[in-house]
Amino acid sequence: MSVTDAQVLRIETMAAKIRASIIEMLVAAGSGHTAGPLGMADVFAAFYFHILNHNPKKPEWKDRDRLVLSNGHIVPVRYATMAHAGYFPVKELLTLRKFGSRLQGHPERTRLPGLETTSGPLGSGLSQAAGMAYAARMDNQKMRVYCFMSDGEQDAGNIWEAAMFVGANRLSNLTAIIDRNNIQINGMTESVMPLEPLRSKYQAFGWHVLDVDGHNIEAICDAVDEAKAIYEKPTVIIAHTIPGKGVSEIEFDYRWHGKPPSAQEAAVFLRELRSLRGKVRGEHE
Repeated sequence: MSVTDAQVLRIETMAAKIRASIIEMLVAAGSGHTAGPLGMADVFAAFYFHILNHNPKKPEWKDRDRLVLSNGHIVPVRYATMAHAGYFPVKELLTLRKFGSRLQGHPERTRLPGLETTSGPLGSGLSQAAGMAYAARMDNQKMRVYCFMSDGEQDAGNIWEAAMFVGANRLSNLTAIIDRNNIQINGMTESVMPLEPLRSKYQAFGWHVLDVDGHNIEAICDAVDEAKAIYEKPTVIIAHTIPGKGVSEIEFDYRWHGKPPSAQEAAVFLRELRSLRGKVRGEHE
């Protein structure tokens, strides 16, 4: 196992804090996306607190791993994770989407150190990550590139152009993570534009494909370790997540894709999230 019980506890505890911060940010902003960020909290916590080779005090360190967030609309989870990891003060999270804030509704690379790309239009992140990985190989850099994507984003043709390029060039220093939460802004993915068989599609493009429970910290870490051991092809990890994870009222409800909670709803959501945080501690005692 690549992660110890103590490390799992720390990561799960951080994920719980991240979820609470997401709700607080969205209420303060009065706009933004709820379901996706909550669903990806465990993956982001695992990356920033165990997997990534990075340094919050030196965000431009040249040998750092690169994390490209292609589906930029879920950036509240990245901001919350970065703040708890020490990139900037946690209190700054409450400036989300405010005029002049470094924390815009979609990430802007030049505003906040630690962001690798500016993202908004879906479908471009994998191409950007492919360029970084290809350049790193040319320059004999040891850093790895990770690209986070949504499942609905797989509707974009640019994704498949990039997937073909990455597979053809055997960019094993690139690992993609697809948030397979089965929702997009106007419904369930399999009703809007069916994606399955998603695994077979990436395999046909020359990728090593792994399916994991996106809320199981050990499974996430083990999948990334396996990706690092695959040297002849790139890897895509299909992380099966629950949109709105941690807030039972909104789980799997696509209407919360781009909807923030009201102050009253947030109070209820935060009580549930705090009770879950206590449960996490209790399970590890």
